Amino acid sequence: MGGPMNADAIDEYPGLKLERELLAEAVHAWVPTLGICLGAQLLARSQGLPVVAGGPPEIGWAPLTEVDADDPLVGPLAPWALPLLASSLPSRRRLPSGAGGTSSRVRTSYTLARAPGALPVAGHALPLLRDPLRFFASLPRVGDLVQVRAGPYRAVVVCDPELTRQVLLSDRLFDKGGPLYDRIREVAGDGLASCPYREHRRQRRLLQPAFHPARLPGYAQVVLRHVAGVTGRWRDGQVIDAVTETLMISARVTAAALFGDRVSPEVLGRLIEDFVVVVAGIPRRALLPWPVDRLPTPGNRRYERARSRLRTTLHRLIVEGRAGDARGGGLLSLLLTAGIDGQRGLSDGEIGDQLVTFFAAAMETTGSALAWALHLLAGHPEVERRLRAEVASVTGDGPVAPGHLPGLELTGRVITETLRIRPPVWLLTRTTTADTCLGGHPLPAGTTVVFSPHLLHHRADLYPEPERFLPDRWLGTGLQRPNGAYIPFGGGPRKCIGDSFALTEVTLALAAVVSAWRLEPLDGHPARPVASVVLSPRRLPMRVIRATGR
Repeated sequence: MGGPMNADAIDEYPGLKLERELLAEAVHAWVPTLGICLGAQLLARSQGLPVVAGGPPEIGWAPLTEVDADDPLVGPLAPWALPLLASSLPSRRRLPSGAGGTSSRVRTSYTLARAPGALPVAGHALPLLRDPLRFFASLPRVGDLVQVRAGPYRAVVVCDPELTRQVLLSDRLFDKGGPLYDRIREVAGDGLASCPYREHRRQRRLLQPAFHPARLPGYAQVVLRHVAGVTGRWRDGQVIDAVTETLMISARVTAAALFGDRVSPEVLGRLIEDFVVVVAGIPRRALLPWPVDRLPTPGNRRYERARSRLRTTLHRLIVEGRAGDARGGGLLSLLLTAGIDGQRGLSDGEIGDQLVTFFAAAMETTGSALAWALHLLAGHPEVERRLRAEVASVTGDGPVAPGHLPGLELTGRVITETLRIRPPVWLLTRTTTADTCLGGHPLPAGTTVVFSPHLLHHRADLYPEPERFLPDRWLGTGLQRPNGAYIPFGGGPRKCIGDSFALTEVTLALAAVVSAWRLEPLDGHPARPVASVVLSPRRLPMRVIRATGR
């Protein structure tokens, strides 16, 4: 996460006295609204009117759910206000046409609760910084919707797959936003992954041709070429850092896909260095309030230098492309000429946003997924043996090729299970654009909504023995799961545009590595996940042993 927050930084949050005074003022203003809100909800339900997320007749209102019952200023209100708001009647949810799931379970009501253990002023900031994966994994036991707080920031965490699905489908109502996206926009602007709803449809139409299935075979060749280039430097018995090596593979593949042959090794090295610094700094800065994020600390200075240099490098590449240097090909060439049906194309600033978005997303996520897959295989020798046999059977005496992809069934299941256990994009946020309800509970406009693929993927009721690496759990119809239970690439209209390309890259890369090498973990070096924007191992030292029989 770019290093833990210094404990002294917590003192920079607004004082507890000011917080209580503002809260008391807000409660004074909200009391007249309480009766109207609850009356409208009860009347709507008594008339049998449907209640759907984002629409009438319920009035979106929830601020009193944040009142601390132990606060002497507002506590007297809590005994009668909180139970009324926290126990909404069962909602009648209308699912979109064609929706449904692979599970027969039907929920008629959802719980709303507050996460325990909040400290004055800091809230849940300390567990979020110390061990965010454990903190979020504990929340499903608290409720389906759980309120958390980090300093001045408040959010509702969605712990149920069906409610997560509703959030993903309603992209107009649950728009990209929240402290995390505020920080992402510092770097990527309004790129495809971070732009608001009003910009997303236009950008998606402009960029979709770059991800047409017809481009996959050419992309697969690029993947295999760069896997061979990186692994060709390995020596039998050498100790490598698998994280560094897989990051280099994905960075080279991504650079070739974006820029063609425009990028020199020196420029690529600088891009990788700057991206690593910036991506690591985003979650830490998301928890820092103004003006702490502007203080000239070493971390802030390092972040700003990398961000500035990154944009400068990309701007230079764009200028070269505008000047007519189109020989490099890649996504940049498409972005420079993008336009549909006479619509305006992309400005240089928008192109820069897209390049940052795609480079960061593709490099970090696929590199992390490949590193985790190698680590998990090394810890499960029987699965590795079967995978190696599959690759040998499919490829014969030759190297892995794009045409082998359909036959790599176990390899695909290994990747699917890896993305379940260690989803690279482990946490995402949205912001409500209007008063609404989710799971029968009102959310006012401007509420930060958090959902976590890692949280859902580790629920024991959805995935028996969730901590075990079991690729065969994905065989046939052995696993019945509701929609929204497996979301390594998100879902709905904002689902990752490059999901097919990412799966192709990681599957072929894993098969190519395993066909030529065995990777053994070193004793005393456990793989510790770092929950930054991307969930990746901190370090992964492994010994590479040349495979025999090839």
